[in-house]
Amino acid sequence: MIEFIALNMAPIMFASLVIFLLLGYPVAFSLAANGLLFFAIGVWLAPYSGNTITLDWPLLGTMPQRIWGVMSNETLLAIPFFTFMGIVLERSGMAEDLLDTVGQLFGPIRGGLAYAVVIVGALLAATTGVVAASVIAMGLISLPIMLRYGYDRRLASGVIAASGTLAQIIPPSLVLIVLADQLGKSVGDMYAGAMLPGLVLTGLYMAYIFVVSILRPSWVPALPPEARTLGHGILSLIVALAVCIGIGYGAHKALYPTYGADADILGGVVGVAVIYIYALVDRALKLNTLSRLASQVIMVLIPPLALIFLVLGTIFLGIATPTEGGAMGAVGAMLLAALKGRLNFTVISQALASTTRLSSFVIFILIGARVFSLTFYGVNGHVWVEHLLVGLPGGQTGFLIIVSILVFLLAFFLDFFELAFIIVPLLVAPAVALDIDLIWFGVILAVNMQTSFMHPPFGFSLFFLRSVAPKGPYTDKVTGQRVAGVTTGQIYWGATPFVVIQVVMIGVVIAFPGLVMHYKPAPVDVSKVEIKVPGFTPMAPAAPGTPSLGGPALGAPNFGGGTAPAPAPAPAPAGLPGAPALGTPNFGTGGTATPEPAPAPAPAPGLGAPVLNPPVLNPPTVTP
Repeated sequence: MIEFIALNMAPIMFASLVIFLLLGYPVAFSLAANGLLFFAIGVWLAPYSGNTITLDWPLLGTMPQRIWGVMSNETLLAIPFFTFMGIVLERSGMAEDLLDTVGQLFGPIRGGLAYAVVIVGALLAATTGVVAASVIAMGLISLPIMLRYGYDRRLASGVIAASGTLAQIIPPSLVLIVLADQLGKSVGDMYAGAMLPGLVLTGLYMAYIFVVSILRPSWVPALPPEARTLGHGILSLIVALAVCIGIGYGAHKALYPTYGADADILGGVVGVAVIYIYALVDRALKLNTLSRLASQVIMVLIPPLALIFLVLGTIFLGIATPTEGGAMGAVGAMLLAALKGRLNFTVISQALASTTRLSSFVIFILIGARVFSLTFYGVNGHVWVEHLLVGLPGGQTGFLIIVSILVFLLAFFLDFFELAFIIVPLLVAPAVALDIDLIWFGVILAVNMQTSFMHPPFGFSLFFLRSVAPKGPYTDKVTGQRVAGVTTGQIYWGATPFVVIQVVMIGVVIAFPGLVMHYKPAPVDVSKVEIKVPGFTPMAPAAPGTPSLGGPALGAPNFGGGTAPAPAPAPAPAGLPGAPALGTPNFGTGGTATPEPAPAPAPAPGLGAPVLNPPVLNPPTVTP
């Protein structure tokens, strides 16, 4: 029995951790306690394990170094920066302005408010990266408006909850930072790989709203004319957008010779900057060349887009690291709040308190995970997981499907931080063994972990919405009418279709890896690589009358372009004037070399050298 337990320590340890978590113990303490408990058991059972358990008490001495590795990880420093940025933006009123403006823009069409919520959710995701801030802000602002104009409560709840979770997959997501750290990959590559799947998921949400607007038009009515306070003027906005695209394209063509692939981002920045400056001048001088709707859309949308470029654009251009981009985003968020007159001590203190809580939560989970992994690897748990998953049928596809189902089921009980710190490190070795790109694998996990916020009944996004949604009847502030509240069942049923869409998105990313693989540079075709070696210039012929020094003639070297004909040997000179006769040397072969006859003496050539007579030295005269 003891030998059986010793040989199966890894699955027993993992099962006990799941039991700890299901009993409701805090994640960080469950990980640390489980690791220390099984460390002691492992040391005791090591002699019975047949060398499969490699634990010993001195191994605990490595824990300070492992914890120091967590504390000195610069990648994780981006988490407090992005958290602070998101909370400051949520307090600055940017979400309220965005929802009002985009809602007015899409108001005349059915489902316009729902489209506005999805678009604003994507913009907030790209600026805040915090799910709680996005869901709470849109729940407070957009839910009363949607209920006021007759939207179905289930659809309204589901749209708000799902749009807030876009912060999980659209950079700068905190989940992507943690996954990049756990997978040992670059955060910038993870951001680049996740951008396109995040936009595709946003498009799927909008496609679902479009289908509902056709099948159930009463669920998503258009805004009545009296609610469209910004009036019309869509043509003016279209013209401004066309001018912006034209300027951006021209800037792209002008900058491409210098900046190459980065010219598209820089060209877009130039176009947006020009149209924003024009809108400022138009409003300041009251030129009224832009309609009220076009001016409001430009003035409200450009600042968050500028913040997105400040954070993501600098990362994609290679100007800043994700940590540096987060720091610039935090400064930019405070600047936007100051421009709106909402930056004060209360906002900063609340943002700092929330950032400290979240950062401490992450650090404590990481420390507990280090204790757990020390013991788990000591009982060969990683080998057990690798053998369990690598042998699955279907190769890469089978592995990805089974892991996606496993993570989806665990997401009912664990949130994304727990999944990232407990499950993901165990999946890295099997993924590497199956030659799966870890960025692609990380994006699949990020889309999958997004469902942990939407799972009834434990989804955090549903909890956030429940905390701000009216539970009972209330009086509308604008119309003065009594409006029924939103029940918990309606929130759960509204979230279900969006969970299905997220599951479909997991399959899309698995089936089309090109959605993620675009982060890699284009491969180099070595068969088309040509290396040219410069040739040597032949020596110039000697000038007439220059004496020959007897050196060999050095022609240009042959590099494989064909065999050059060998030059005919030059006839040996009959004898140079004044040159000594050199006989054939004797190398001790036992014979005597016959000396060559000496050439006839010839007068020495006159080379114009001065004739130096020996000096005459008169001996000194000694007088007696």
